[in-house]
Amino acid sequence: MKALITGASGGIGRDMAIILSNMGYDLILVARNEEKLNELKKELDTESIIIATDLSVEQNCFDLYEKTKNENIDILINNAGYGIHGYFKNSPLENDLDMINLNIKSVQILTKLFLNDFIEKDSGRILNVSSSAGLTIGGPLFASYYATKAYVSSLTRGVYGELKATGSKVTISHLCPGPVDTGFNKRAGISKFSSKPLESRYVAEYAIKKMLKGKLTIIPGFKMKLAIFFSKFVGEKLMLRILMSFQKGKE
Repeated sequence: MKALITGASGGIGRDMAIILSNMGYDLILVARNEEKLNELKKELDTESIIIATDLSVEQNCFDLYEKTKNENIDILINNAGYGIHGYFKNSPLENDLDMINLNIKSVQILTKLFLNDFIEKDSGRILNVSSSAGLTIGGPLFASYYATKAYVSSLTRGVYGELKATGSKVTISHLCPGPVDTGFNKRAGISKFSSKPLESRYVAEYAIKKMLKGKLTIIPGFKMKLAIFFSKFVGEKLMLRILMSFQKGKE
């Protein structure tokens, strides 16, 4: 058994690597930080391959596939991604595009390429790490990030429908957590959480458990499940005001 995890150097991706290794999976660990990947490798009980690369560069996504397509991968976890907090008008366009390349284009490329391999052998699982942001109408002060995660969630649900319609044994899921205690806030430029975050290890364990059962939408935490459910009954303009207040609470 073998799994490929992007964004494996920290947070949820790192915890997923440890959990899957404990379950007997060999791993292909992908991230920009080679030093952190090597530190993680020392903690694992199974064989692991380290690939240090920046997946916001389109060609690197294709190169990653070419390097690993013959590794008989059973699980692909698209976890690499980040957010940019602040007013849309203020963030440099190049930063927005870099985030879009990582959050959307890398997921699109790797999902497409590995999915075709999985379909050919009629087995395999894909887990795309989205966010609760991907299930809402939009995010003031996080506009571009919310948009990228909406794309990831929509793509995953569409592909899931196609797989079901064709009777494929391949599964695809999207993980949609709320706040998680990782390095996400620091990179996004946020100084604090506006609500108590979930532990990264719990989110990783919950996600893997549900992914292996073939669940489509994975939402860790009862409070977030309730929040997403009740948001469906709130008007768009009111919901945007609520989300604006929620995001300003992080400053």
